[in-house]
Amino acid sequence: MIVRIRLFAVARQVVGCDSVELELAEKATITQLRRAMADQIPELAGLVGHMTFAVDTEYADDKTKISPNAEIACIPPVSGG
Repeated sequence: MIVRIRLFAVARQVVGCDSVELELAEKATITQLRRAMADQIPELAGLVGHMTFAVDTEYADDKTKISPNAEIACIPPVSGG
């Protein structure tokens, strides 16, 4: 299945756009999404382990399954001072 992931903050800056589409297996989990992002978007490989994901407006853990029409948001860690 093809999923679209909305990118925010540093992830958006690194990739240069506000969303990406990735090919995932049916019933993929957030863990599989992290691996696919690292493989298919090498610029994000160093960040994916630290990102938070939301699926259909709910924060998701690594075991969360992704449905074909899910809205996915990728939220990098925030720093500041």
